[in-house]
Amino acid sequence: MIEISDLCKSFGNHSVLSNLNCKIETGSIYGLVGSNGAGKSTLLRIINNIYKKNSRKSYDRWARY
Repeated sequence: MIEISDLCKSFGNHSVLSNLNCKIETGSIYGLVGSNGAGKSTLLRIINNIYKKNSRKSYDRWARY
């Protein structure tokens, strides 16, 4: 399972992801759909620990089981 709570990411003054919440159950298949610059690749890079997240709240977390 992947659970993301209140995820924020920005590059300089440009906010890419703002308070993103999602829960993906084990064995589920999801697709990311959005326009160029919507943050799809950024989200995948954060999940794979390529980018570090910026968070506004201390309880932000994402966990893999």
